[in-house]
Amino acid sequence: MKKIEAIIREERLEPVRKALELVGFAGLTVSEVSGRGKQKGVPLQWRVGEYRVEFLPKLKLEVICHDDDCQIAVDAIIKAARTGRIGDGKIFILPVEQVIRIRTGETGNDAV
Repeated sequence: MKKIEAIIREERLEPVRKALELVGFAGLTVSEVSGRGKQKGVPLQWRVGEYRVEFLPKLKLEVICHDDDCQIAVDAIIKAARTGRIGDGKIFILPVEQVIRIRTGETGNDAV
């Protein structure tokens, strides 16, 4: 099993959610996060001059899937989240050692 963590723009949540649902991934976790990439924030102009916003608000999506389905989910996220501008985000793929459904006690693939 794999865990897909995607950091995306806040405004891309609904298109990404719909894209994942269309390819069979209804379950996901969303967290509000903030961060910065290579651009080190963004410069903004205000009345008193220019200032820099170091950490930008983003969303982190987490999806657990079977190894064979990982690329399908990743492709859906990329297609729906991409704007072509700096700050579109990142995707991280991690191995998942074990999954346990608390309600039933099911483990492994049955719990996903």
